[in-house]
Amino acid sequence: MPPISDGILESALYVDDVGASARFYEKIFGLPVMVDFGPRGCAMKAGERQVLLLFKKGASLSIQSPHDGDGELHVAFAIPAAELERWEAWLAENEIPVEERTTWECGGKSIYFRDPDRHLLEIATPGVWPF
Repeated sequence: MPPISDGILESALYVDDVGASARFYEKIFGLPVMVDFGPRGCAMKAGERQVLLLFKKGASLSIQSPHDGDGELHVAFAIPAAELERWEAWLAENEIPVEERTTWECGGKSIYFRDPDRHLLEIATPGVWPF
């Protein structure tokens, strides 16, 4: 089979209010909007070659696009271990409750919280996975 050597290029979340969600991801994670699709959604720069897509729930159905989804999804953001305390403080400063803290078998640590659409977000240090 051909390789996918560059990993995952984009991930999509389906949201009720694209503007509010984009503001959340820009404020909390510093992700800038790269492309605005109007009321349908936007693309946010989430790394050197990674994109977080925010689509309005149901908005793509009217243009016969395969992009649509619903439900509470999960996205994890990688951080250096030394930044975990700063992230805890940043979330507290922004009144975002942490739902769970986990220390993994390989030594990594994760903290979990929700975005405005109740998607489960994770901040993860190295050592969550064995690579």
